Amino acid sequence: MVMTVEPTAVRRGRAVGALALGGFAIGTTEFATMGLLPQMAETFGLSIPAAGHAISLYALGVVVGAPLIAGLGAKLPRKGLLIALTIALAVGNGLSAVAPNGTLLMVSRFLAGLPHGAYFGIAAVVAAALVPAERRGTAVARIMVGLTVANLVGVPVVTAAGQRIGWRVAYLAVAVVALATAVALARWLPRVPAARDAGVAAELRAFRRPQVWFALVTGTVGFGGMFAVYSYISPLTTEVGGLPAGAVPWVLAVFGLGMTLGATFGGRFVDRSVMGTVFGGLVAVTLVLVGFGLTAASPAFAITWVFLLGFTSQVLASALQLRLMDASPDAPSLASSSNHSALNMANGAGAWLGGVAIAAGWGYTSTAWVGVALSLAGLAVAGLSVAVERRAAVRA
Repeated sequence: MVMTVEPTAVRRGRAVGALALGGFAIGTTEFATMGLLPQMAETFGLSIPAAGHAISLYALGVVVGAPLIAGLGAKLPRKGLLIALTIALAVGNGLSAVAPNGTLLMVSRFLAGLPHGAYFGIAAVVAAALVPAERRGTAVARIMVGLTVANLVGVPVVTAAGQRIGWRVAYLAVAVVALATAVALARWLPRVPAARDAGVAAELRAFRRPQVWFALVTGTVGFGGMFAVYSYISPLTTEVGGLPAGAVPWVLAVFGLGMTLGATFGGRFVDRSVMGTVFGGLVAVTLVLVGFGLTAASPAFAITWVFLLGFTSQVLASALQLRLMDASPDAPSLASSSNHSALNMANGAGAWLGGVAIAAGWGYTSTAWVGVALSLAGLAVAGLSVAVERRAAVRA
């Protein structure tokens, strides 16, 4: 397992802040694309569904890159690896900004997604190593604050700028922030060595444990419920809620505010009970989606549910992150990074299933009921994981 380091409180705060800044860059590039699809489609003469492949290919990059980079980089010092990942993020977004055609845009979005999961997974392990054991949940949640602030500030700002100036400015801004993160990490992050027995084989041991797979499937299925709705937040806001297109960045900001508060306070729940927070998060997401499906036509109710969806989903994400680290204590980097592969598989699956419901003529609000089904399925998987764990304990 990664060694625990003991920096001063000031340096610890700066290190966590630098790690969170990288999360801000990643969160902005991941979610801003959803708000800029119409502009991107117009630039390259594509339909909006065709332009939406940029989202799917980014998610594919995360799914492929997270376990690959975490495994191959298992022996590398954590600080150097994190800096390299932020530079790769800058390159991928820089290429996205200058892509001359739709094909190269899709390739660059795939490349931009490669460092995403590995960065968050390794950053979570490093953050947990900087604090006492009883504060790990809070430390991991603070890393995710960068992602949530991206949804609160970064995504709405670059979406609004992209609508007025051009969508390319969004990816240029992310590239600049990623380079700033590399500088901040180089200056403030302490050196955290890899585990003495680290290696691809050692990290792959994580996948021998049933609880790792249960946690990954819980995230893939359960989180798909949130993405089934969020992927179509723009038409839900305008065509169902009746608000103008200019309101979309503000709705995205409301979602980001919910995520930020979920990351800020959710760590306290995780510190008390990891699996209790997983169950509570899934139940809460399900109830929020039910409310959204029933009242999405009312702007006031819909915006309230969007806020709560951001809050509950972020609490759930923090709990799943620590659950994976606990399920594989001797190979935490790969297990932790794989959480983001699972969440991006949820992104693709939720968006696809929501699109199937819309294409079937059931309307945009049908995405909420797709989300309810997925969240309940995730809850069932989590329940099965606990039952299997208890049975194994009894046998032992």
